[in-house]
Amino acid sequence: MTGPLLEIDGLEVDFDTRAGTVHALRGVSLTVGRGEALGIVGESGSGKSVTAQAVMGLIDLPGRITGGAIRWQGAPILGQGAGRRPRAVWGKEITMVFQNPMTSLNPLMTVGDQIAEVMELHMGLSHEAALDRAAELLAAVGISGARRRLAQYPHEFSGGMRQRVMIAMAIACEPRLVIADEPTTALDVTIQAQILELMAALMERLGLSIILITHDLGIVAGLCQRVAVMYAGQIVETGPVDAIFETPGHPYTQGLIRSTPQLDEVADRLISIEGTPPGLMNPPEGCPFMARCPIRDAACARPQALRSMGADPGHTVACHKAGADAWRGAA
Repeated sequence: MTGPLLEIDGLEVDFDTRAGTVHALRGVSLTVGRGEALGIVGESGSGKSVTAQAVMGLIDLPGRITGGAIRWQGAPILGQGAGRRPRAVWGKEITMVFQNPMTSLNPLMTVGDQIAEVMELHMGLSHEAALDRAAELLAAVGISGARRRLAQYPHEFSGGMRQRVMIAMAIACEPRLVIADEPTTALDVTIQAQILELMAALMERLGLSIILITHDLGIVAGLCQRVAVMYAGQIVETGPVDAIFETPGHPYTQGLIRSTPQLDEVADRLISIEGTPPGLMNPPEGCPFMARCPIRDAACARPQALRSMGADPGHTVACHKAGADAWRGAA
């Protein structure tokens, strides 16, 4: 088949609260290609995890999907025409590694039973055959004594080992796409590196596509081919990793990159993006970054559509001043 594996088109998600409706996603559009690693970056509350949860069908009340469509290999899994097909996709063809493995694993079930359950449900394996396969998966993600470990409970594993269990569970049914939601946040830097190396190796060996959700630009640079930058429930910039890091077009992307310490550069101080993101109960009609942008003007009060920047048509920026150095002299 040609075309992308996953297409997200104009996705909108709201959350109803006592104080009002929070417009968490506002017209998010993304694609993920076959064998591609896409990084989604942005600060807390930008909509990264909500996007992943929508793809996995995990938006529950008080949340609701109010617009847009999601297509998997060209067929809808959200929106008009989706029907019952998504049930055969979620957990088998598209899987997810959650941010905190301690709260994602069932403390009352052994690790072996939890991994086996996935294969029994989606692949029709017997419990014994699924446990044999679970032992192979634990060994594949670098857990020694895999057969013995099947009978242990999540609290008997370290944080890094629990995350490896979650990865084993995610690849159990040989999916095409794995969504990793901040998979290294709760881990120390040494274990972080090991988990990322594991994910890169699995991607190459199994031909996986990966969506990596993170706030760490260094992780994106090391694992991903493309990046989508989110801010206040919208995509403000997308493009190849090299283009985003070498010639960031949106003032927010520039600020993110220049607020990150660089080992090969010495600066008096790092960039600080003053202010806070806009409230999403009454989001601005124009550029959501306008109030914090040092080069804003009257045109920023109008909606900013993604437009191509530079020679690469895949590098798009939602800013009419795309490419201008917004932070010149700020450091």
